[in-house]
Amino acid sequence: MFKGKIIVSKFFFLLFFLGVVGLFVSSEMTSLFIPVCFYILFLVLITCFDLIWLIGMRNPIQFERIANEKLNLGEKEQVQLKVKNQSNLPFRFVLYESYPTQIRDRKDKFTGSVSGRGSIEFNYEISPKQRGDLIFENPTFLIFSLFRFVSKRVSIECQTSVKVYPSITQLKKYELAVFKKRNLQVGIKRIRRLGNNSEFEQIKNYENGDDYRTINWKATSRTSSLMVNKYQEEKSQNIICILDKSRMMQMEFDGMTFLDHSVNSILIMSNILIKNEDKVGLITFSDKQGVVISPERNRMQLRLIMDALYNQQTLFKDPNFELLYLTIRNKIKVRSLLLLYTNFETESSLRRALPILRKLNENHILVPILFKNSDLEVLNLKKSQSMREMYESIVVEELVELKYKIVEILKENGIQALLTTPEDLSISVINKYLEIKARGVL
Repeated sequence: MFKGKIIVSKFFFLLFFLGVVGLFVSSEMTSLFIPVCFYILFLVLITCFDLIWLIGMRNPIQFERIANEKLNLGEKEQVQLKVKNQSNLPFRFVLYESYPTQIRDRKDKFTGSVSGRGSIEFNYEISPKQRGDLIFENPTFLIFSLFRFVSKRVSIECQTSVKVYPSITQLKKYELAVFKKRNLQVGIKRIRRLGNNSEFEQIKNYENGDDYRTINWKATSRTSSLMVNKYQEEKSQNIICILDKSRMMQMEFDGMTFLDHSVNSILIMSNILIKNEDKVGLITFSDKQGVVISPERNRMQLRLIMDALYNQQTLFKDPNFELLYLTIRNKIKVRSLLLLYTNFETESSLRRALPILRKLNENHILVPILFKNSDLEVLNLKKSQSMREMYESIVVEELVELKYKIVEILKENGIQALLTTPEDLSISVINKYLEIKARGVL
């Protein structure tokens, strides 16, 4: 026998109430007394039969939940529920799935019926909005008796734990786009950029636009035509992704925090950088120092960064940029590109961090990546219909202009700031990286 809570249905109480009403009526109409008594007796007997039938079932349910052990953040993932009847008796049921608390969009219940020794399957989609562990607790079944006068509520032991990682789907999508673009650029002449690391590639005929300082005089004398050395930029350069975990990164857009959008972007960038033969590292910080991963370009680096990003959470503290500066000065000895995923919501918070940002930019190329809210910009374009909407429009306009002002202040101090919406974050950072690489300033 399987344990659970017996529940008498509302349908039984309704029919029983009609019987009680019949007894009151039969006190005036004695001819109804015997039929009403038989009605109540029949109702009780049927209910007792339902109860015995339900109690007599021995562990009828075999339940299985099938989901990927690793889910992608922000992507739709399939979950399958299998219910098998282990008894010879058919029954109807309602399945209440025990969703993780982090899942917001979910179906309330699944209703079905199975024949003796039969089975049924249910499928649904979830879209995780938070990284970390997701735990599906034991599901609850409401099993109905043959005539549905009674039912039994029972919990089946089937706890399922899955891990939500930054999106692998987006990683592959952007990888394909970037390297397809790079392949289209094959044949573009590479020139030596002074002040940058470069390595000799080959000797070729001189063409208009080639740097005359690369002329190879020995090869020229042997071939009687002007020959130049062709150099290729050294690709193995340091790019450090820096993740700010302060309270301002907890702001949400499209159901995901700025921190989650940043984590997805860092993973995408790390994959592209390693495939592009650059060295990539990771630093996380808030009021305290977080993860520090030294820049490397081997295959294990991406897995190391993914495991580090998997459960990073906002600490609801103000960022300690002084600590970040000390970490970079002690750990990063080579000139690097610093991609700083952060968020300034006030000019005063920027002014406090600006001296540190300028120091970082002296020895490295610092690119603060800031978020703008496209929803606010849409509201800013909306015409005001009332005095209240007019005041709201003024506030929204000030918030929108503040972001652009922050970017201008950074640029005035020689810092290449990037302002982007969360949905365009990854492609904007990729384009900025390709731009810096093309200019040869790293």
